[in-house]
Amino acid sequence: MSILTVTQLTQVIKQHLESRFTELKVSGEITNLKEQSSGHIYFTLKDQDAQISAAFFRGNSKNLRRPLKNGDQVIVKGGLNVYAPRGNYQIIVREIEFAGVGELLLYLHEMKKKLDERGWLAVERKKPLPKYPKTIGVITSPTGAVIQDILHVLSRRFASFHLVLYPVKVQGEGAALEISTAIQEFNRHQLADVIIVGRGGGSLEDLWAFNEDPVIDAIYHSDIPIVTAIGHETDTCLSDLVADKRAPTPSAAAEIVLQEKASQTQFLADCQKALQTTLRLLLAQHRSHLNGLSRQPIFTSAYALLGTFLQSVDEIRSSVTISIGRLLVEKRHALETAKKTIHALQPTSQIHALTHRLRLMEKSLDAGFPSTLKRRKEQLYQLAQHLKAIDPKNLLTKGYSILLRENGQSVLVSSQDVNPGERLRALFHDGQVKLQVTADQ
Repeated sequence: MSILTVTQLTQVIKQHLESRFTELKVSGEITNLKEQSSGHIYFTLKDQDAQISAAFFRGNSKNLRRPLKNGDQVIVKGGLNVYAPRGNYQIIVREIEFAGVGELLLYLHEMKKKLDERGWLAVERKKPLPKYPKTIGVITSPTGAVIQDILHVLSRRFASFHLVLYPVKVQGEGAALEISTAIQEFNRHQLADVIIVGRGGGSLEDLWAFNEDPVIDAIYHSDIPIVTAIGHETDTCLSDLVADKRAPTPSAAAEIVLQEKASQTQFLADCQKALQTTLRLLLAQHRSHLNGLSRQPIFTSAYALLGTFLQSVDEIRSSVTISIGRLLVEKRHALETAKKTIHALQPTSQIHALTHRLRLMEKSLDAGFPSTLKRRKEQLYQLAQHLKAIDPKNLLTKGYSILLRENGQSVLVSSQDVNPGERLRALFHDGQVKLQVTADQ
């Protein structure tokens, strides 16, 4: 058997426990509660026979509906964790439900399903709110913030209003009966055109009266439209689902149920003024734009539109004429230069040039340089003899001739260049004769 270190054994235990118990639900009582400045919460969860440590970190604990305290009966959801430095196992808590809340939520879910099956939640059965109610009924606590918020909104937004307050308990024993009775009394005596049922925020238990059957039944059977404003915006009771309208806050409920006719009339008047002002501005802008367009030269003369293009065409024509003239001058100059070059390269021209140079040299040379003059003459004589020797006409005196086509100047250098019956010319040193090819070579 191998020997394990404490760390190795702890890691084996940690691996086996944590991988097996990743999702747990454990009920018990909170003791040894400690809240750190970091926001993390540590406590012990116990029952009558055992206990286990638990860690509730800040990222998960921020969703608590109310603070934890020693003695709370809770259901924790999380996973098992082994804390190696102390060798303890503990629960890493991800969510906490207070004892009884789970059952209440399950009851709410079942009740919502039943109400939906009855058709009590259908949108089409909800009554529309009156546009201009003369009397507003309010069912709430007379000392709570709800009635103060409603009065504040109505006083600030509307010049005059008629409100009937029916004071009731909004939580605790007997609250549901008082609320349902108030709704029935409003309907029996037709005390209001619309009713606001509301209370401030609280836990699920605090709002439970608005989930009870008497209140739900009274809201459903009310002939007077009902607006609920119960708890915070995130709280939803069964009364909210059955009511004709749900408001997120009491202030919003006050604004929903009453709309001042004078305010709407003023709004319509403001809209009319705004529309008239806008139309006048648009008409003035378009009239000014139209007048400006009518004064544009483009609408008074065709040349205002075409003048630029006509001028561009003239400029292009002038530019092309100048360019062609310049090109012709350049080509003519190049042609003259080529002619001069060809003329200078002819043997007779070179002889004349050399002779001219020789004469100039003879005139310029001093009588003291006869040998130089003689040498230059000999060089000139030799050059002249060389040019004569390479002159093609001298070769013709030796029995050679040059063949050309009858009407061409190209010299024929191969028998393959002629065809039978073709007429040719033969050049001799003293003239030319015409020939005709009689057989293929």
